[in-house]
Amino acid sequence: MTINWYPGHMHKARKEIKKALPEIDLVIELVDARLPFSSANPVLGQLIEHKPRLKLLSKSDLADPQLTQAWVEHFEQDSQMRALPIVTTDKKTLQPIARLCAQLTSHIRESRSVKALVMGIPNVGKSTLINSLAGKKIAKTGNEPAVTRRQQKIQVGDRLQIIDTPGVLWPRIEWPDSAYRLATSGAIRDTAMDYEEVGFWAAQDLLQRYPERIIQRYKLKEQPETPAALLKLIAEKRGGLRAGGEIDYHRACEVLLHDLRGGQLGLITLEAPEDIPTEEMLLALREATDLGQDAPEFKEES
Repeated sequence: MTINWYPGHMHKARKEIKKALPEIDLVIELVDARLPFSSANPVLGQLIEHKPRLKLLSKSDLADPQLTQAWVEHFEQDSQMRALPIVTTDKKTLQPIARLCAQLTSHIRESRSVKALVMGIPNVGKSTLINSLAGKKIAKTGNEPAVTRRQQKIQVGDRLQIIDTPGVLWPRIEWPDSAYRLATSGAIRDTAMDYEEVGFWAAQDLLQRYPERIIQRYKLKEQPETPAALLKLIAEKRGGLRAGGEIDYHRACEVLLHDLRGGQLGLITLEAPEDIPTEEMLLALREATDLGQDAPEFKEES
C-alpha cells in the first residue's frame, strides 16, 4: 500500500523542532491510545531520545482499557518516561500532567518555568489538549490533519511553558501494519489511501481481535470467516447493494471504518505491546524491500 500524503510544511516543521530542542526540558508526546506504537513518529523519537518524555495516550475513551494499561506499563519501563491515558476534552484526565512533568524535571530549579515541547502526529488531539490546558482557545483545532502550521508558545500555570508544534508525519513507514493502522484510525486523509484496501485490512484485524464486537454491531448470527464475507454482510445491511445485487465494497468499508473511528464498535485497540516489530523483523523487511517488494510509503503531493 502506498499512501500519498506528506505536505511540504511537515519537512519544515521537523527542522523547527530540531532547532528548538536544545532549550527544551521535556517532551510531551501525544499518541493515539488505540495504536500507541504506530502513532508515535520514529523520526522525531530519534531526535528527542535523550529528553525526559511524557507519553499521553489520547482518545483513551475509544481504546480497550486493558490494553491501555498494558501500554502504560510498557512505556514506563523506561526510567525517563511516564505515560498517562487522557481524553483531551476531559480536564479531569489532564490534571496529573503538571505533576508528572514536575517529576520528570525535578532537576530544574523552581525559579523558572519548565519548557515542554508538545508533539504528535496529525489528528491525535494536540491542539484540543493545549486549549484545555490553557483554559481558552489558543490553538486552532479541526478534524482534518495538519491544522497547526507553526510553533506556538503557551504559558500554563506558573511553572509550565508549552511549545506547540505542527503535526508531523514521516515520508516512509517501514512496518506495513503501522500504515494500515494509521489509515484505519483516520490519522491520514482518506483521499491519500486505497479506501477498500484499508477497509479489508481493518475487517481482517477486527475479526481476529474483536469478533464479538463485530457480531453484536451488525447483528450477525455467526462470525464471518473472511473479510470479504464480513463486508458483504455489512453491505447487505447498510445500503451497499448496487443494481443486480452487486456488492458495493467501498460503501461497506466506509461503514466499517466510520463505526470503528466513532466508537460504535466499542472500546477497541488495534495493537498490543507484543505487536511491536523487533529489529530483526525490521531488518528482514528492509532486505525484502531492497529486493523490490512493496512497502507502504508516504509521498509528497505535487
